[in-house]
Amino acid sequence: MPWVIREFDEIDSTNTWLVAQARNGAAAGLVARADFQTAGRGRLDRTWEAPRGAGLLMSVLLEPPVGLEDLQIVTAAVALAARSALIRLCGLAPQLKWPNDLIVNGAKLGGVLAELVDDTPRVVVGIGVNLTWPGPPGVGGTCVKDLTGITLSPRSVLDLMLAELEMRLNALASSEGHDEVLGEYHHALDTVGRDVRVEQPTGELVGRALGVQRDGSLIVESDGAEHVVRVGDVIHVRAAQ
Repeated sequence: MPWVIREFDEIDSTNTWLVAQARNGAAAGLVARADFQTAGRGRLDRTWEAPRGAGLLMSVLLEPPVGLEDLQIVTAAVALAARSALIRLCGLAPQLKWPNDLIVNGAKLGGVLAELVDDTPRVVVGIGVNLTWPGPPGVGGTCVKDLTGITLSPRSVLDLMLAELEMRLNALASSEGHDEVLGEYHHALDTVGRDVRVEQPTGELVGRALGVQRDGSLIVESDGAEHVVRVGDVIHVRAAQ
């Protein structure tokens, strides 16, 4: 895919900018990276404001080779691409907390936010990775520099991540490749095998995470029944809780 990268010293939100560009006819492969976001967002519209240049703050416009019902595996591919880039650049191999948070020893290193572009097959996927700043006190974050002593530039992570993402998007175009990406996702998920509490709009689900379906949905066993979770905040809990 021919990536077209736009870099900003400051922007409200790379996701917001890319969604607007997509609505104006921008082609898939457009990438936005910013040193600073004044209105950065996480999941559930939570605000997130990192110091200038302290992390990889980027979004990418995709027209994935799968249906919208498989959107979760596409966003997983973005998280896996970032994970692989970090492995190659500094040897750090974060795990994933479902659906797509990057974590190390339970501390959050990065997160992914996907937004559909109206009623089209296109999606904007944004990701933030803490490179030199672990996040504000009390949020349980960490960063690459604290974990490895290595200072990575956002652009170096971005370039390698896009190469890794292209490989996974190409793989998703075939059934065999889809299975490979799904297997990588399952392997990287720290959530699998854990007792979890899932906070959903319809209520709370407590059980054990068994794995993921082909579309990336989480399978949770609770009270002897298996439940499929497509949307929700997952909290890892100890069995005693």
